[in-house]
Amino acid sequence: QVQLVESGGGLVQAGGSLRLSCAASGRTFSSIDMGWFRQAPGKEREFVAAISKSGGNTYYTDSVKGRFTISRDNAKNTVYLQMDSLKPEETAVYYCAADRAVTWLLRHRPNEYAYWGQGTQVTVSS
Repeated sequence: QVQLVESGGGLVQAGGSLRLSCAASGRTFSSIDMGWFRQAPGKEREFVAAISKSGGNTYYTDSVKGRFTISRDNAKNTVYLQMDSLKPEETAVYYCAADRAVTWLLRHRPNEYAYWGQGTQVTVSS
């Protein structure tokens, strides 16, 4: 079992920045792959970014490349999502997700991840 708790969401103006954190417990953190997803009202949950167990590999959806950065601190059992140059259309609930064996080619699919946090709201005003 893995428990995930997100934090760091809030209200920000367009062009601003936020850093989301996701604290994990219940399993050796360095043995799990991590991802961030988001879900806007009335839309499906969509992939944002993923990071491998060691942090050596990262992957982003095209729309956030160059603006978002995923990272992890295995000593602190925490994964981060630094979001810069935020856009109003990125308003959503952001979720972190985890699994001990994500198929890397399928890392963008929600069903690759067995564990999910409760989400944190990010609102970007225009």
